[in-house]
Amino acid sequence: MPSRPPRPRLEDVAARAQVSTASVSLVLRGRPGPSAATREAVLEAARDLGYRADRTASLLARRRTQLLGVTMDVRSTFHAELLEDLQAAADERGYDIVVSPLTRTRDERRAVESLLDFRCEALLLLGPRLPDAELAALAEEHHVVAIGRRARAAGVDVVRAADDVGVGLAVEHLAGLGHRDITFVDGPRGPIATVRRQGYRRAMKRLGLADSSLVVDGGGDEESGARAATALVARAPRPSTGRVLPPPPGREATRGRPRMPSAVVAFNDRAALGLLDRLRRDGVDVPGEISVVGYDDSPIARLATVDLTSVSQIPEAMATAAVEAATQRLDDGRTEPVELVLEPQLVVRGTTARRESP
Repeated sequence: MPSRPPRPRLEDVAARAQVSTASVSLVLRGRPGPSAATREAVLEAARDLGYRADRTASLLARRRTQLLGVTMDVRSTFHAELLEDLQAAADERGYDIVVSPLTRTRDERRAVESLLDFRCEALLLLGPRLPDAELAALAEEHHVVAIGRRARAAGVDVVRAADDVGVGLAVEHLAGLGHRDITFVDGPRGPIATVRRQGYRRAMKRLGLADSSLVVDGGGDEESGARAATALVARAPRPSTGRVLPPPPGREATRGRPRMPSAVVAFNDRAALGLLDRLRRDGVDVPGEISVVGYDDSPIARLATVDLTSVSQIPEAMATAAVEAATQRLDDGRTEPVELVLEPQLVVRGTTARRESP
């Protein structure tokens, strides 16, 4: 097999253009100084030789990597969509992304350590669950951007949606459709679920529906949504059929048991999908008997076969703001932390409808 020709060097371009290597470097970096004739000669020589700058060597010489480290939950469709937008925003600013996944066997601390091993210049943490104290400690030595959650940690930049407002939009939408028994399926323990739960309770109180507020255990995945659906259906009699389902194990049927709610807001789209699947398997009509709203407006929510009403966190704007926050630290020398709160939007689809009187 013939050997590959050696890669052209800066010195080769300088020799061909008959100028100094310093002039070549200035031209290729777009710096002022060289004359128009010198610039033309250098660019022509670089094209003829097929010269490409050794980006790695250049960055190492400047002790820069131009890498932004991102932690993400591989099971989250929202994180996947956000990652795509982060990469696009980083490309526009001359940075690249290194991804460190969170899995069942790989926690957030280990994911962060891997990014630091790659010498990432800033850490973009998607929905971080680390305590504020740990985030603050991390920010003492590294640029940290917390994306998607509130963080009261010194030195940490925050880019998030107003989750309490987003859940409030969902509750207001359902109340406007005539629903009064609106239940919230809670998320996993952590600051994001806390804010969304608070938003639900405040909205119910604001609308005069506090007496019918109900928060049921849930989580962040389809299985937790399915369990919540089973618990809700077991509260019936069903409004349209009058069929009484068996009580959950260990609980005796009692007279005056609460009715199944007419509407549900789920912590996220994954929980909402599990909820929808279980309800439909149990023969519950969505949205005829119960309306369902998710959170994240993930790609699967937009499928015609799912058509899930959901709250969008505007991932493209969130990604752009997060990358800007990181590069302002790195390129512009900003030192004061910032918090940018984006207004979410409700996207109405086919899983919500006006409540019909029983």
